Amino acid sequence: MKKNKNIIIENVTVIDAGAKGKSVAKAPDGRVIFISNAVPGDVVDVQTTKKKSAYYEGQAIKYHQLSKQRVTPICKHFGYCGGCKWQNMSYESQLYYKQKEVENNLVRLGRIEIPELMPIIGSDDIYYYRNKMEFSFSDMRWLTPEEIKNADEIENRNGLGFHISGAWDKVLDIDECHLQADPSNAIRQEIKRFALAHNMAFYSPRQQIGFLRSIMIRITSTDEIMLVIQFYKEDKEKRELLLQHIADTFPQITSLQYCINSKGNDAIYDQELICYKGKDCIYEEMEELRFKINAKSFYQTNSKQAYKLYEVARNFADLKGDELVYDLYTGTGTIAQFVAKKAKKVVGVEAVPEAIADAKANALANGISNVTFYVGDMKNVFNDDFIAANGTPDVIITDPPRDGMHKDVVAQILQIAPEKIVYVSCNSATQARDLALMDELYKVTKVQPVDMFPQTYHVENVVLLERR
Repeated sequence: MKKNKNIIIENVTVIDAGAKGKSVAKAPDGRVIFISNAVPGDVVDVQTTKKKSAYYEGQAIKYHQLSKQRVTPICKHFGYCGGCKWQNMSYESQLYYKQKEVENNLVRLGRIEIPELMPIIGSDDIYYYRNKMEFSFSDMRWLTPEEIKNADEIENRNGLGFHISGAWDKVLDIDECHLQADPSNAIRQEIKRFALAHNMAFYSPRQQIGFLRSIMIRITSTDEIMLVIQFYKEDKEKRELLLQHIADTFPQITSLQYCINSKGNDAIYDQELICYKGKDCIYEEMEELRFKINAKSFYQTNSKQAYKLYEVARNFADLKGDELVYDLYTGTGTIAQFVAKKAKKVVGVEAVPEAIADAKANALANGISNVTFYVGDMKNVFNDDFIAANGTPDVIITDPPRDGMHKDVVAQILQIAPEKIVYVSCNSATQARDLALMDELYKVTKVQPVDMFPQTYHVENVVLLERR
């Protein structure tokens, strides 16, 4: 065992689901085993790929007994594509392990006292729920093991799909994705077909050459569609040929845009986007509110569940109409506007200028006059001068990125000590860390997990803190 870390451990029972979609078992020597292709309840032989002092990582290579929690994945790419790691687990089980993860993180990592968690809010749609998808072109698509066995027969290595985890220059060519509703698959497949038929070069991430780089498709609940095609270099004749063909084939596309991006990465946030046909934005609706979304906007990826998530946040805040509310990490101001009708005033802060521009435009269009938005890095903007200028909040709603809140932001919250804090998080581990920092002054009184991403291990969580 000392010489070879890639050992085989036989007949282990998978007992739990762990972080990042991996399942958990125990080795005979007491170490934990993290398994990438098993479901709790399976009995398997594991080929280890990594050995550490406290754990192994590995893959199941033989199944002696299959778990009752298993279901048959509907996607032919499952196991190769890393997007839906839990598609082989029943949705009921997915919800169970997501709720368990939230509770474990808050209690074990945060070491704080919490009330009983409310049952996780599941998604009505467990497929075709995403309003935004991005796909990349590559001239070196990832090959399945079956294809590698017949390598002499492979002629076309062009692919349009998702980057393979751990292989930044490889793309898994996707026939059908079950995460975004039609016509998403049809648009992607037609772009690929037309590009191949007209000898349009797919991008090479390694050599940084080619023509077609990526596409982004956004579809709102109001049936508006945005397509953004990213080209690596300009070729006016081919570019217009493709754009016009897509415009003619899919007249339901309401915003057709493109950009020419020759830099080292494919992020569009610093790129000039050009509208080829239609509007430069699309619109999403929630209750009586209408939100403008441009190509660079952040909007919760599951529109239906976003509504449920924001309802939880608003209910936890329990506003009476005379409160000053701060909405930290406000994004495009969705939560701020969602709670504004029940508050005296809402102040939103966000680091992305384009997001704040959208927030202001949306508030104006929605006739909301009791919201104010500021641009800036939270840890720098949210200071004593800011509080003096805007007033001490009665309620703070915070929805930070996965890394959680900066320690200076936490310190400022503790200094001004609002009566209530509603903490919305996409990472209950960093949320637990922040809650622990506030535990002396605040008590957690409500916890509500919300599943935004079925078939994945991701889970949102909303916590209400009230001053002790």
